[in-house]
Amino acid sequence: MLSQLLLFFGFFGLVLVAVFWISRAVRLFDRLIADGQSTLVFLEFTALGLPRIILLVLPLASFAAAVYVTNRLRNESELTVMQATGSSPWRLMRPVFAFSVIVATAVAILGHQLVPTAMERLQIRENEVSQDATARFLTEGTFVHPSEGVTLYTREIDEDGVLKDVFLSDRRNRTSRIIYTAADAYIVRDGSALSLLMVDGLAQRYSSKDRRIATSIFQDFSYDISNMLNRQTDTSRRIRTVPTWEILTRWDDLPDETEQSVGFITEELHARIAQPFFAMATALFGFAVLISSGFTRFGSWREIVAAFALLLLLDSLRAALSDPIRDTPEMWPLAYIPTVAGFILAFALLGYSSRPSRFRRRVHA
Repeated sequence: MLSQLLLFFGFFGLVLVAVFWISRAVRLFDRLIADGQSTLVFLEFTALGLPRIILLVLPLASFAAAVYVTNRLRNESELTVMQATGSSPWRLMRPVFAFSVIVATAVAILGHQLVPTAMERLQIRENEVSQDATARFLTEGTFVHPSEGVTLYTREIDEDGVLKDVFLSDRRNRTSRIIYTAADAYIVRDGSALSLLMVDGLAQRYSSKDRRIATSIFQDFSYDISNMLNRQTDTSRRIRTVPTWEILTRWDDLPDETEQSVGFITEELHARIAQPFFAMATALFGFAVLISSGFTRFGSWREIVAAFALLLLLDSLRAALSDPIRDTPEMWPLAYIPTVAGFILAFALLGYSSRPSRFRRRVHA
């Protein structure tokens, strides 16, 4: 039974990861490729986002595996035979419990170390990509507005970075407006300064005071675009990029380093601690639902749908309780309510399935 649980856990996990990954990859592909990034950058970003996606789907995969395997064993009468030989639901739960411990261990490794490491690397790469002025602000055949009052257009960008047929309109000065056109242009970086070097072009200056246009032909002209194209990157660490051991050992320093409140850090810490136990609860709950439902020739789809809906409710409750914890760090025990509720439901159903006649007598009484 344990081997079947692990097998179908891998199958459902792979399917769910693929679904979530495709949904995220489509949006990421549109954003990166449209901004001029290469396919390798897209693949790197999607790979760095995979650990977080896997972390999110593992509880659902454990629930699906427990439900599927239990329902399959019951339909093939294997559970009936084991119960007829004297095996109680608590005894049958042992392989499911071992399976839940394995899943919880994987979730703990992901949540405490692998996901923060991947998120930190992703933040570094996002900052590096945001510094790529050509990819971020220049798009072939499109009028872009890198700054208020400035419009930039280029017909084509060569593989070596040469801008063809450049149009630049500067309307930041209300009394004087300038339009630059050039056959070729280059983006030149000198330290922190960034300039647009235009070659073989024309400058037209319009003065609103005397309503005159002055034109100048130039062979080369340098235009400072540092203030427009140099984005301020987020250099502060995010709490999601900090491993759990570092949160515990550097608690007093993190609010200043991450620029986030104590409540936000508290919620993140206890959410990571509770997540492996929530994955355990989902597996046990999926098994308990099937083992406690009576035999019917119509199948157990009603119980499965109801259990899945309840699981989604518990998962949404985790997100709903995060805001109160962030506002009031002393309310951190709220982070464990969905997990505790999952265990209570699982053990209550197992208790009912082990002595159903006692429960029925109480109901009739």
